[in-house]
Amino acid sequence: MRIRHLGTAVAAVALALSAAACGDAGGGTSTEPENDYAIAENPSFPEGSRMAELAESGTIRIGVKVDQPGIGFQPAGADRPIGFDPEMGKIMAASLGLEPGDIQFVQTVSDQREPFLQSGEVDLVIASYSITDDRREVVGQAGPYYLTGQQLLVPSDSDISSLADVEGTEVCSVTGSTSLSNIEEEGATPRGFSTYSECVDQVLNGALPAMTTDGAILLGYAADNPDDLKVVVEPFSEERYGIGYPQENPEMCQWINDTLTQAYDSGEWATAFESTLGQSGVETPQPPQLDDCSENQG
Repeated sequence: MRIRHLGTAVAAVALALSAAACGDAGGGTSTEPENDYAIAENPSFPEGSRMAELAESGTIRIGVKVDQPGIGFQPAGADRPIGFDPEMGKIMAASLGLEPGDIQFVQTVSDQREPFLQSGEVDLVIASYSITDDRREVVGQAGPYYLTGQQLLVPSDSDISSLADVEGTEVCSVTGSTSLSNIEEEGATPRGFSTYSECVDQVLNGALPAMTTDGAILLGYAADNPDDLKVVVEPFSEERYGIGYPQENPEMCQWINDTLTQAYDSGEWATAFESTLGQSGVETPQPPQLDDCSENQG
């Protein structure tokens, strides 16, 4: 497969960010990165495969979240989401010969991810989608492409500094996420909301003492509210973000893994990270080891 490069040679980014220690991974000041991902020319896929169909159609629908600064966020007035997950979507699309403008980003929340894949609403889900055995019973999940861990977001003046401090108290996250079951195992009472933004509001207005989810997500919210919020406790889970695909298209697993491997080797994965989530102050990690498709599909 031959490759070409998109538009500008500018590989870095146009995020307008503060110089604060944690930076600003989201909010209304960020703009879409202009990364230069290699777009395949005349890519070849097995006849009848879903990849061949997508390449032929000239478009792909990708489910993403829009309320997670640095990962998947859509500023007010913008017509496209920005963040690490949308950038990963661009890399996947480029391997099909598609440009960013060929992608239809579909807003999704946590408990819509499996239904959207099962119903054909989307072709892929790239939405801080932790790989789990239960999810792999009903959808395909390839990767992981990023590792993070669960922490707590609390008011800046909170005395909460350990998991023991939230035992017996209410802690919110989003319905359908693994974070709720994890915090329940730590002795807290889980409260589910449809979006992370609703949960953050509960902490900001004092209705709930803490929010929990992946540390990378929480850092973005703390960066947006540096005077009011802080992230506490060491990560107490390992979340392995994967790319979801319809279970009836198992051939997509190896395509996803091959594309991720190429992005790791070429530096495109690091570019995507540094232009988005990395702006929150998180150092660029080593790319995670991919699961073997033959051993890890439902």
